[in-house]
Amino acid sequence: MKTIKCLLADDEPIARQILEQYIGQIPYLSLVKSCSDAFQVIEILQSEKIDLVFLDINMPKLSGLSLIKSMPSPSPEIIITTAYSNHAIEGFELSVTDYLLKPFSFERFLNAVLKTKSQQKKNTDKSNKEDKVAKESIFVKSDKKLVNLNFAAIYFIEAYGNYIKIHTNETILVSETLSNFIQKLPSFFVRTHKSYCVNIQKIKLIDGNQISLTNGEKILIGNTHRKELLDKIESM
Repeated sequence: MKTIKCLLADDEPIARQILEQYIGQIPYLSLVKSCSDAFQVIEILQSEKIDLVFLDINMPKLSGLSLIKSMPSPSPEIIITTAYSNHAIEGFELSVTDYLLKPFSFERFLNAVLKTKSQQKKNTDKSNKEDKVAKESIFVKSDKKLVNLNFAAIYFIEAYGNYIKIHTNETILVSETLSNFIQKLPSFFVRTHKSYCVNIQKIKLIDGNQISLTNGEKILIGNTHRKELLDKIESM
């Protein structure tokens, strides 16, 4: 289970003690610092990645709400802990995760923390989805234009001097060597010859030293690349 690194900020010693005890009862919470004012929070945020801040509103010099407004993006999750209910609307307008009204029970505290875990999971899922989408395609420069190519649409790549020809339903000429371009390709591509790299998913059959692709193209298999090709097919 991922550890949530947290801070708490409250100018009341008793309030800090209660929060410290609550945090200590949740195994995946790691308290980095118990702060008595907002400026300590700012100092720590400048040097360390924090996932969650338990933040009182009414503190001397700088209020909790002012601190939230001054936080750089991306900011940690915020759970407000306060004895005053009149700032709740403003707090949620600032996208805080929860608003705990003192005195609050451990059960209510735990519920707020679980909201944080749920939000972190959503953020992680969103990030993973964005990464997956990013890895499904690549931008290449061809004829002074940037073309977004889906890897799954590529049948094979052919060396062409200091250029390569990327064969999809059309042929795209790119100023790059085959060796360099191969480093950018996902695992379902394999070099089959000094001049060719093939999308394994587009292979229809292999006959001797020749590959037939689903678009009807025939690609040679070099002797030094045969084992790599067969090993890659076996591992897919």
